[in-house]
Amino acid sequence: MLLTIFLAIVFCAAITLMLLSAVAFVQKKEFFASAPKEAQEVLLPREHELFYGARAIGWTLMTFSILMIAGVGVISIWDGFRSDFTFLQFFLRFVSIFTIYKIYDMICFDYFLLMKFQFFQFYYPEVKSAYTRRKYGYNIKSQLMKLFVIFPAASALAAWICTLF
Repeated sequence: MLLTIFLAIVFCAAITLMLLSAVAFVQKKEFFASAPKEAQEVLLPREHELFYGARAIGWTLMTFSILMIAGVGVISIWDGFRSDFTFLQFFLRFVSIFTIYKIYDMICFDYFLLMKFQFFQFYYPEVKSAYTRRKYGYNIKSQLMKLFVIFPAASALAAWICTLF
């Protein structure tokens, strides 16, 4: 269980690194497809880098983040095979990692970074009007759907695939 909690923390750190590099360094409009429609409509494309080499740094950090996420998957599956996990053990590991991540996402990203500290609005001031009347993030329904339906289903599928081997 300790390994599962550690892997969830690494997963959250990797997603945080990916978000920070996309927003602060790479600044490509395509990365913000999950933003509310009213924010996407006013979002201006960034033609110039924030500073020389910012996009290279951002892409490097994003690559590292993707490798960390892949590492979480590989280690969680490899350790499960090594420990002869059952379907239930694999399922609980996967759903625990996803649940910890989603709760972290809802609290840290949606509430603190987006609403309280206005991190996104700092780099994209044109979207401030899209978030002014919101008390919480913009996608609570989608977040809860992922937390209670999509992630458990994906965890069950991944656990089932792991038990086939």
